[in-house]
Amino acid sequence: MHALPLILQMASEADTVKQAPVVKKKFTVEEMEAQAVDKAKANVDSSFKPSNAALNASTAAPLLLAVDGPSLATYEGKESVYVGRSVPVSAGGKLELPIHVNTPGSVVEYAIELASKDMDIAIQAEREEGITIVKEMGRLHANESPLTQKFLVGAVPCLIQFLFSNEYSWMREKVISYKITVTPPSSDHLTAGRRRRATACLAAVQADLGTAQNRLDAAQSQKMKLQDEVAELMKLLEEKKKSWQVSLKEEEWLTQRTNLRMEQERLLVERLEEGWPDEKKDKDAEEKKLVD
Repeated sequence: MHALPLILQMASEADTVKQAPVVKKKFTVEEMEAQAVDKAKANVDSSFKPSNAALNASTAAPLLLAVDGPSLATYEGKESVYVGRSVPVSAGGKLELPIHVNTPGSVVEYAIELASKDMDIAIQAEREEGITIVKEMGRLHANESPLTQKFLVGAVPCLIQFLFSNEYSWMREKVISYKITVTPPSSDHLTAGRRRRATACLAAVQADLGTAQNRLDAAQSQKMKLQDEVAELMKLLEEKKKSWQVSLKEEEWLTQRTNLRMEQERLLVERLEEGWPDEKKDKDAEEKKLVD
C-alpha cells in the first residue's frame, strides 16, 4: 500500500532555500508546494501497485480502470469543497465526515478550527486493500487552531474519513468549523500520471506473469505425472475388476458345489444310519407276513 500522507513543503523550508548562499531562482511558497505536489504525484504513480482484486479479476477491466482513472473525454477536473461552520458536537458525542475521492493524484487540503476548549481529531483513508492512517487520533486545542494540512491521494477509489470526537467530555458541547478542499489533477497531470501508473503496473503484471507461468509449467508437469499415475491405476483397476469377476463366478460355482456336497453328505449319512428307503419297505412287508 502506498504511504498516503505526502506532506508538502512548509513555508519555513522556503525561507531556508531563500537564504542559501547560491540561489539561481527564488521560489514562492506556492511554487514550492506545486513542485512538491508534482514530485509526490510522480513518486506515488511510479510506485503504483494494482490491488489483488484488480489483478485477480476475471477480466482486465478493473486493472485498466485503476490505471486509467477517469475518462479524459468527460473529465472536468473541478475541485470539491466541503464546509462546516460552527458545527456543534454534543458532550460525549462525535462527528464523522466521509469524503469520497475517485481521481488518482487528487490533493486534499483541510483547515479545522475550534471555537474554544479542545477536541480529539483523527483522519484515515479507507481503500480496498486496507486502511491508512493520515492523522492519528490526537487532541486539538483551540489556541492551536486552525489545524491545516495537505496530503496526496494516490490510489482510488478512496474514502477519507474525518473523525471529530468529543466522547471524553461529558459536560461540554464543542463547536467546530472546517473547510476541506479536494483538488483533482489537471488533464495534463492526469495523462502523465496514467502513463506512469501504466509503466509501474506493467512491471507488476509482467512479474506476476513470470511467476504464474512458472507455476503453470509446474502444474502442467505435475498434471502429466498424475495423469500417467492415474492411467496406471486405471489399468490396475481393470485388471482387478477382471479378477473380481472371476472370483464372483468361482464363488457362485463353489457355493453351488458346497451346497450339493452337503446335500449328498446328508443323504449318504442318513442311508448308512437309517437304511435305504427301499430296504425299509421290504422289511415292513416281511414283518407283516409273519404277523399274518
